[in-house]
Amino acid sequence: MRNSVATILLASGLVLAGCNPILRTHGYVPTADARPQAINPDSDTKASVLAALGSPSVQGTFDEEVEEDTWYYINQVRERYAYLRPQIQDQSVTAITFNPDGQVTRVAEYGIEDRRIVDYSDRETPTRGRELSVLEQVFGTIGRIPVDRIGGGQQQDVPGGPGGPR
Repeated sequence: MRNSVATILLASGLVLAGCNPILRTHGYVPTADARPQAINPDSDTKASVLAALGSPSVQGTFDEEVEEDTWYYINQVRERYAYLRPQIQDQSVTAITFNPDGQVTRVAEYGIEDRRIVDYSDRETPTRGRELSVLEQVFGTIGRIPVDRIGGGQQQDVPGGPGGPR
């Protein structure tokens, strides 16, 4: 009796532990000393931002003709339950824009409410030409294989032929 009660308690404890969420932080993690919000557009430069915050998560490289350079510091908190796919609980993106001289011109803060979902892949690889049906693929090779390569023709040492190492 005691063994069955202990087994039930152990099993229920494991089930409840599996329902406990796991939080993980990804990307740039601000500290008390280094916060992107503390950047001052009037006095900071690329060098001072790099010294204070470190390397950015992403640098903007969209257009070479634009005279401004933008650094993005991205922080994301994901919550995961047992075997389920992780869900984003919190996200912050700090965009710091520099002029050509390296002076900070703008600091923008974006939250999870500002995000947009972008589908990068449609899971389809484009191919050239037309698509063949299964029957066209099977019967399309009839008449295209040279007859002298089928069976025991004269060439015994042809790669892929009936010959082989002796």
